[in-house]
Amino acid sequence: MRKSLIAIAVLGTLGSALAYADEAPAADAAAAPAATAPAPIVLNGPGMNYPLVGAATPLSFDMGGPVGKVYVSGALTGMAITSDGNSKTALPGSINKNSTADITNAQVILQKIDGPVQFYIQAGDYSIPVLGQGYLRASHQTEDSFGLVPTAYVKLVPNDTFSFQVGKLPTLLGAEYTYTFENTNVQRGLLWNQENVFTRGVQANYAAGPVAASVQVTDGFYSKDYSWLTASVAYTINESNSVSVVAGGNLGNSNYSNYYTTTPELNNSQIYNLIYKYTKGPLTIQPYLQYTNVPTGSTSNGYLDHGDTWGGAVLANYAVNDLVNIGARAEYIKSSGTANLLGYGAGTGAWSLTVTPTYQVKNYFVRGELSYVKLDSFSSTSQLGFGGAGKDDTQAKAMIETGFLF
Repeated sequence: MRKSLIAIAVLGTLGSALAYADEAPAADAAAAPAATAPAPIVLNGPGMNYPLVGAATPLSFDMGGPVGKVYVSGALTGMAITSDGNSKTALPGSINKNSTADITNAQVILQKIDGPVQFYIQAGDYSIPVLGQGYLRASHQTEDSFGLVPTAYVKLVPNDTFSFQVGKLPTLLGAEYTYTFENTNVQRGLLWNQENVFTRGVQANYAAGPVAASVQVTDGFYSKDYSWLTASVAYTINESNSVSVVAGGNLGNSNYSNYYTTTPELNNSQIYNLIYKYTKGPLTIQPYLQYTNVPTGSTSNGYLDHGDTWGGAVLANYAVNDLVNIGARAEYIKSSGTANLLGYGAGTGAWSLTVTPTYQVKNYFVRGELSYVKLDSFSSTSQLGFGGAGKDDTQAKAMIETGFLF
């Protein structure tokens, strides 16, 4: 049954892509102007949500021969954070004190974006601050999670419709990317914390008109067990509206466990997203729904408890002017079953509010952030909440991040 559900979801997303592609309007060559300005350079990645933008003219150098031009971009950023209570769900090595400062990104990206053989390499130190979680320093996060090269893949592009990737890939799931500079908010959200981040394997892509679809066969939550199948379909309705459907899950039964990247519960889960995006003038709104399910089972590490989560989030950004943006995020997530999927105990829930004003001029930016997390159906006797004793059900954080994008 479990394999069937994932397969049905994946086949459904691909079927939708092909159906929409058949209906896509053909390009009107006659409508093109006789002469146009050179198109701006669009890099392959990283994926970035509003409002931060990289350099308008990325650095490049010509390596000659079959490699040709390689583009260089990246981020050098740091932050300071203070909160009213540490999280008892923190990973080993997390900061014990309520206030600290650290590097959030010291990353360089190399990529080739033309020709039938392309590549993408992202390397350096990074931290990944998350709502309701303890903070893990960049040096510790980098070493114990995805390493100094979290993303690296080769991309084969036989034509404008199809492409194929192999290597360490970004996930297809969710509406948030991984690193601080790629997102509206400095911290990652409650729903993001149920999704995988980077995954090793292969990916096929299809794009025609308003439709873009991708399928991955990977190791899911960085587990070294290549039994995950994930598919996504995005449909651009018009210049203001788009919708995406994503489905993924483990077709097998993974036993691998790592504190920082993989838990057996999440790596054996199924995850489904429905994502809508609206952009009009200075306003961008992106609501999405997420469902996850962990089946009952056994692994070599012991018995696998069952559980599921239902969650919803709204991400928004308003451009006050060319330099100032106000970003916000509201979320709610609820778990059920016997698995401790949120980290605060089985059957708990949580809601959050985050506000992030941003100022960017050319390559430099600075932004502040205020966030609040409130636990639902939480028992203080579990001592899995906030505060020194883990008995508090709320956490407030204040942050400031600044740096350069190049």
